[in-house]
This record gives sequence, C-alpha cells and structure tokens, in this order.
Amino acid sequence: MSKTNISAIELLEFIKSGKQPVLIDVREKIEFHTYNIGGINMPLARLADYIKDAEYNKNDEIVVVCKAGLRSRTAQVLLQQQGYTNVLNLTGGLIAIQKINNSL
Repeated sequence: MSKTNISAIELLEFIKSGKQPVLIDVREKIEFHTYNIGGINMPLARLADYIKDAEYNKNDEIVVVCKAGLRSRTAQVLLQQQGYTNVLNLTGGLIAIQKINNSL
C-alpha cells in the first residue's frame, strides 16, 4: 500500500526543496484568505464538481489540506474514488504547519 499521509515537516521540506505537488486547500474561502500556504482553494462542498473538470493526471502527487486534517481526509477519499492514485492528506492540517512556523 502506498503512503496516504504527509506530515507538516515533510510537506514543508518537500516545498522547500523546490518540488511543488498539486496542493488543494479544501477549507472555505474566508478560512483560506485568513491563512494559507498556497495552492488551490476548493472548498470540500465543491470539490467533486471541480475535480470532474480538472485536467490533472490521475498519478499526479496531490496534497489535500484543511485546518486540522478532517475535511482533507474526506477530500482524499473522494479523489481516490475518482481514480487518483497518489493523494496525500496533511496530518494535523494547517494547525500543524502553524505550530512549526511559530516555533522557528
């Protein structure tokens, strides 16, 4: 079985290395504009419609993020059901990223 989660430290190191996965933030717009780490803002309620029209390769590395990791886990399952094979959920969500950034 392939990896299904990515930690905040792993994601930050991945981005720092210059690699850019497809990053989908499934929080609502107001949450995204309050704090984000980039990527596409696609609220969970609209993700199913969005992904039907998106032109991602089914094997692209996709990282789904939300505040704590719950909505993004739902998004991960939804994407996997649509045939996406390399979807990672940010463990602990953006809260985990903020904790790391605040400790630097």
